Amino acid sequence: MPTFEDVEIIKEANIYFDGKVTSRVINFNDGTTKTLGIMMPGSFEFSTEKHELMEIMAGELNVLLPGNNAWQTIKSGESFEVPSQSVFKLEVKTVVDYCCSYS
Repeated sequence: MPTFEDVEIIKEANIYFDGKVTSRVINFNDGTTKTLGIMMPGSFEFSTEKHELMEIMAGELNVLLPGNNAWQTIKSGESFEVPSQSVFKLEVKTVVDYCCSYS
């Protein structure tokens, strides 16, 4: 979906890795949450409490998901999922615009 309606947006940004990764929280009326953000090129490790669906709107990155030994390349228009209570690694190749959904 290209737009969101009837949402609450938290104005304050989440800023990680010295500003190389930023996001804004969007809360929906049904209780779900998403973040919209930008990642600059670099290597990052994230941990998550909830299941994540990461949609890549623009850019390219490699992801190493839990339990995998091989990196996957993800490009604009593609997505990947991260299980809850896990750690994953990213190698961001170009500036990445993303939308992350939590469940």
